[in-house]
Amino acid sequence: MSDLSKRSTVYFEPKIHQALKLRAASSQLSISELVDEAVRLLMKEDQEDLAAYRDRVGEKEISYEALLNDLKKHGKI
Repeated sequence: MSDLSKRSTVYFEPKIHQALKLRAASSQLSISELVDEAVRLLMKEDQEDLAAYRDRVGEKEISYEALLNDLKKHGKI
């Protein structure tokens, strides 16, 4: 095992678990390493989403109705 140091029990649907086992075998990684990598990617995506939100917090809001009207005005719908 790599540098992983904490344990947790994770439950998967049987078909997902089978696919994960196959992926682990074909990539020569453990299921733990694959799950750890997936969680890290998810957290990185969350961090990017939060940064994007922070960057746009000062933007003017537009209602859904106004958005639809603008799309219609410009021939998009």
